[in-house]
Amino acid sequence: MSDFNDTLARSGSLFAAPVNDANISFEFFPPKTPKMEETLWASIKKLEALNPSFVSVTYGAGGSTRERTHNTVKRILDETSLKPAAHLTCVGATRDEINAVIKDYQAAGVRSIVALRGDPPEGANRYEPHPEGYQNAAELVAGIRGVGDFDISVATYPEIHPDSPNLAADLDNLKRKIDAGANRAITQFFFETDKYFRFLDHCQSFGIDVPIVPGILPVSNFKTLSNFAASTGASVPKWLGDLFEGLDDKPETRTLVAATVAGEMCRKLYAGGVKDFHFYTLNRADLTFAVCHMLGHRTSPSRTEV
Repeated sequence: MSDFNDTLARSGSLFAAPVNDANISFEFFPPKTPKMEETLWASIKKLEALNPSFVSVTYGAGGSTRERTHNTVKRILDETSLKPAAHLTCVGATRDEINAVIKDYQAAGVRSIVALRGDPPEGANRYEPHPEGYQNAAELVAGIRGVGDFDISVATYPEIHPDSPNLAADLDNLKRKIDAGANRAITQFFFETDKYFRFLDHCQSFGIDVPIVPGILPVSNFKTLSNFAASTGASVPKWLGDLFEGLDDKPETRTLVAATVAGEMCRKLYAGGVKDFHFYTLNRADLTFAVCHMLGHRTSPSRTEV
């Protein structure tokens, strides 16, 4: 019983202090079908009420969602109060083609870009740069800087990118992206805060001094998560699997567990000094909304849901 009480006390202390200085941002992906589009825009409208710093829209491998990404970003700009950040990759396009996309965003009023190397196109085993394209994310960042004055985010991996031979190579790559002009790095998702804080120490030792924003993925389907994590280099701790054991046919309970896990992790990160959080929403608002509420974010009176 004493162990149980100790656990409750630790959990309670995480939520005891008010949070009023944290910044949040959200990631969405462009919809493929009318039904998915309906879900996306319902989610955008709900999460807009939380006043995020920005929202990003993903970009498929090889530019496969280029038009849908652009349309989604443009609609966010036109129909909401949100600040959209468009994802952009190096895959499957020349420098001139990518520069044209950047200029299109600039003309549309987009001022934020998430610059990524990108994943191999479907059917390819490994990343191959286009012979006339940007070779990597650092070159892409420099190219964006050459086109205009954008706010640029890049990706980073607390547990090392799957293509990196070691941590030093990964950090050296991140340093090149920052030196090329990136304003911040957003991490791949993780589930143990110690991994994030150790990674911060490594970044500081490499002279990386921009914000390293933790990427938060609230889990509602453990099987899907396990498959996804295997391809991204992210580890899934055994205790997380144990929490979801026996809940395959209980989606509501899974959601409650997921919100609790992500909410506690965010509060631990905040207690460690983190003030910026980026949420991978998977175009579903309710779970992300609950976690943000646990973090301390509330809808403003002018945006309260009806």
